[in-house]
Amino acid sequence: MDNIILIGMPGSGKSTVGVVLAKALGMRFVDVDLLIQEREGALLQRLLDARGVERFLDLERDAVCSLDCHGTVVAPGGSCVCREESIAHMRRLGTVVYLQLPLADVEGRIHNQASRGIALAPGQTLADVYRYRVPLYEKCAHITVPAGGQSLADTVEAVKEALSRRLRPSGQPSCEA
Repeated sequence: MDNIILIGMPGSGKSTVGVVLAKALGMRFVDVDLLIQEREGALLQRLLDARGVERFLDLERDAVCSLDCHGTVVAPGGSCVCREESIAHMRRLGTVVYLQLPLADVEGRIHNQASRGIALAPGQTLADVYRYRVPLYEKCAHITVPAGGQSLADTVEAVKEALSRRLRPSGQPSCEA
């Protein structure tokens, strides 16, 4: 297995699941939000406030498209699917897993919306962003894993099982004798 890219809404668990999944699989972990912050020398929310959503999405696209890694679990920002170049690069980079979370769960998990660094245009709500992005996540993903209503350990196991099913040729046993 080469790279695993976890996509989904803010609060879906990309970074949290990613760290645990990488550890469980003996892989490295990269958080693209942290990469952007390091490159730009500012927190995500500051970048959004100073440069606006469109420029932020360009920064995110540039960070995603600069990834050249192997054996890595990658957690890009939730808005990574807002640029076609990012989608294409992530799909070439490895297996894209959509951590699917109902809107009510997303809203329940996001308590710091004003400071979290979520790419919201003026007047846009989390529900607006959700409705816009869900079809993009579905288009980008090789695999969709429900991430709501279960523990972190259960979500990690669900991702591992989905990856295993995808990599196993149909009709073949899951292990060799």
